[in-house]
Amino acid sequence: MAQLYFRYSTMNAGKSIELIKVAYNYEERGKNVMTLVPSVDDRYGRGVITSRIGVQREALVVGEETNILELFIKENEKKHIDCVLVDEAQFLKKHHVLELVEIVDSFEVPVLTYGLKNDFRNEMFEGSYYLLIYADKIEEIKTICWCGRKATMVARVVDGRIVKQGRQVLVGGNDLYVSLCRKHYNDGRLGPDR
Repeated sequence: MAQLYFRYSTMNAGKSIELIKVAYNYEERGKNVMTLVPSVDDRYGRGVITSRIGVQREALVVGEETNILELFIKENEKKHIDCVLVDEAQFLKKHHVLELVEIVDSFEVPVLTYGLKNDFRNEMFEGSYYLLIYADKIEEIKTICWCGRKATMVARVVDGRIVKQGRQVLVGGNDLYVSLCRKHYNDGRLGPDR
């Protein structure tokens, strides 16, 4: 029975490499995978999923107005799709999540989504919110804070200091964000000496 998965974590937990690994495993067994990435994340180019360790995979781009169900049906007519994988799922809109639900429920195709749960202000992203509501399985991919505790927060860092105000979406990597435990997110400590 196909299910909708939401696999979430903070930054640098290996979400993209996990997605690439799942795609590889399907394809190694002769299965077809449709990979998707929201258009807002173009750090490594449009239509590219890139892990921080440098492994890449091409993906179809999902814009705000894209109908993922229609895209799936079109691709499924070309070749049977056995699995749908979505990177940076926090950037999805509500209608995207509902379209993914329809793929699972009507076509019996598993959909695995990967993304952040909360932003640097510790507020939910739209895509994450609706994935938490609709997902059949919710799984945390764990990473750690500099202190060794489990990291649950994403801090935006500007000029060496944590900022907790600003627009929600500002795409960046290690240059702009760091994963912290709740304690160090709240007290603003980025390391033992900072």
